[in-house]
This record gives sequence, C-alpha cells and structure tokens, in this order.
Amino acid sequence: MTLTTARLRLSALTPEDADDLYRIYGDPQTHTFNPAGPWPSLAFAQQKLHAWIEEYQQHGYGHWSIAWRDAPARIIGFAGISPRELEGIPVLNLGYRLAPEAWGKGVASEFCDFALRHAFTTCDLQEITAVVRPLHYASRRVLEKSSLIKTGTVNDIADAEPSLVYRLTQQQWNKR
Repeated sequence: MTLTTARLRLSALTPEDADDLYRIYGDPQTHTFNPAGPWPSLAFAQQKLHAWIEEYQQHGYGHWSIAWRDAPARIIGFAGISPRELEGIPVLNLGYRLAPEAWGKGVASEFCDFALRHAFTTCDLQEITAVVRPLHYASRRVLEKSSLIKTGTVNDIADAEPSLVYRLTQQQWNKR
C-alpha cells in the first residue's frame, strides 16, 4: 500500500527496506537527542523491520517508509503510529526518524499532519501520543504545530532526564 501527501510518498514496509532502515536508524547524527544511541547493526534493523511489518498486518496501521513523490526510490525516513507502553500504560505512539538530508524541509510536519488525519479518520483511533526529548526543540515545534499538547513526562530511558509526553485526542483534533 502506498499513500501520498502533497510532496511525500509513504509506502508499506517490505523486507527490502532493511538497508535503508539501518542507514537512517544506525546513523549517530539521527540520534543526537536520543541517549539510547543509534541501532547497533543491520541484523538489529532487520529484526525491528520484521516486527514493524507484523505490527502493521496485525493492527492495520504502523510504520511507513517515506520518500519524496518525485524521487520514490530514495527513502528519506521512516515514520508511523505504533503501540507502545509508557510506564506500563499502553498508548499509540506517533514517531518519525528522518535522514539528515530531509531535515529542515517540512517533512516531519507534513508527515504528522497526514498521520493524525489518517489515525483519526481512516483508522478511527481515539488518542495519539508522542514522546520527545526535552532539548529536541525542532521536534517539539513539529508536534505543537500539529496540535499535540504537552501533558507530562515519562522516564523512558534509564539514567536520562525524562522525555516530554504530548497527546492529542480524536475529539481535540476534530475541534482544531
């Protein structure tokens, strides 16, 4: 399945995405604000990819690869909505990781707007959560611009300061 926005092409993940997944998630630059650091190996990326594909098949939503519509062969990121636990509470988490070449071009904002519309209208999800590191101001701006509201913090990484938690309900999204 492939979906599009004004400038982006979002595609269902396939096993062939493993090299691109590792290229992006294994890049230390894409983990500047993540104390957990980059993914350790291609094998790790393959395991994550397999789990993400299964997750999408099970729930009907999940992660996509992202490319420019006019350059669909070059993946510039991965993003989606996926089940996650925050301090033992199940949530649906909005997340994205983009290659440095895509930074500062509005990709995250365009994806978030699409993902929220898709979540609340197509999938009829009731609430979306996002977690961001406090010093990641660019990502915080993206979430706030997409109408997510900072609601608290979560201790999601051992020996690191808490991350910020943002939320948006379907009802809040409908009113915006």
